[in-house]
Amino acid sequence: MLRETFIDLLTDYTSNTSRVDELWLEIEKNYSSKRRHYHSLEHLENLFTELIMVKDKIKNWSALLFALYYHDVVYNSLKSDNEEKSALLAKKRLISISVPQVEIKLCEEHILSTKLHHKSVNSDTNYFTDADLCVLGQPWETYSRYFKDVRKEYFIYPNFIYNPGRKKVLSHFLAMDRIFKTELFFMRFEDQAKQNLRNELELIG
Repeated sequence: MLRETFIDLLTDYTSNTSRVDELWLEIEKNYSSKRRHYHSLEHLENLFTELIMVKDKIKNWSALLFALYYHDVVYNSLKSDNEEKSALLAKKRLISISVPQVEIKLCEEHILSTKLHHKSVNSDTNYFTDADLCVLGQPWETYSRYFKDVRKEYFIYPNFIYNPGRKKVLSHFLAMDRIFKTELFFMRFEDQAKQNLRNELELIG
């Protein structure tokens, strides 16, 4: 599904099938890295599933899809500029297939918004960040697998370094007036997400 959707998306901008294949293989390789346990192709599939359900509310579906594929294309647990590098790579790749500047800019904005997940004036961005965070509001069993997979991605750090950083992330979300910015995602996931975050904080101690 991910590959077919990506190819269909790019055929609106280029007839160079070998270039399309190259771009897909780059995405597939990056998200399939053995260092990735959560930020993987499965994450993209889950994100797509959530977004397709609100497609009728999205103003620029193509820009949102580009953001979906590229928002974690660069992911290094030792770095803090993954979103910026992912947005830059997306810009370069989209320019190479003649995507209009307005869509490239929207894609970049969507990607950069996943750094802090603040509310945006762009409703498409809010749907995107909400879908990106929907794992927070899943049943505890699913949420537990998520935070354990994230821990695996930071395996290089011992607990005395990792735990304070993780607490900061959890507290960041709990301090928000609303984790989910759109009514649809707020009603579905907000209460469970806050409970999950509090539960994980207690486990860390």
